[in-house]
Amino acid sequence: MKTVDFHKKARLKPALERGLVQVYTGEGKGKTTAAVGLAIRAAGAGLKVGFFQFFKKPISWEVEIIKNIRSIDVYILVPLHPAFQYMSGEELKRYRDNFKRIWTRDVMSNIKKKHYDVVILDEILIAIRDGFLDEKNLLSLIDERDKKTEVVLTGRYITEGIMEKADIITEMKKVKHPFPEIRARRGIEY
Repeated sequence: MKTVDFHKKARLKPALERGLVQVYTGEGKGKTTAAVGLAIRAAGAGLKVGFFQFFKKPISWEVEIIKNIRSIDVYILVPLHPAFQYMSGEELKRYRDNFKRIWTRDVMSNIKKKHYDVVILDEILIAIRDGFLDEKNLLSLIDERDKKTEVVLTGRYITEGIMEKADIITEMKKVKHPFPEIRARRGIEY
């Protein structure tokens, strides 16, 4: 498969002058797809993107494409949400502890080390809703990031604290959907 390297092109301008915080939320579909589209646009403009995805299994096909763009680093972390598997109380506790380790080891350290122009945290709002990550951890990332870094958060849930920090909030609204009569289709819904 051919790998595309947009980042090799010389930037016409240095990175972003000011990074904003964007949120894609709501019950409608399209949050991940919008984030992937933004990642592609940013890469095309010569920006370096860190795309961190949580709770998507078996695969999110649009993410398979961006894995082949050199200026987008894709991290598939915590692929399966516990709601889709039986866990005892002890297993759930270990899962939560592991999530916190992954946040520190894989997310925070890579963001600090790699100096991304755009950081996308796909489904991170679900991690907060379900208690895998404290809101304060995400708010700290927003506050402590390089102010030229754009941050994109996705998930069906948003807290008041994140609403206050966000510069742009887009709500995906389900107006009509055939689920559960028509199940999610490969290449269309995932």
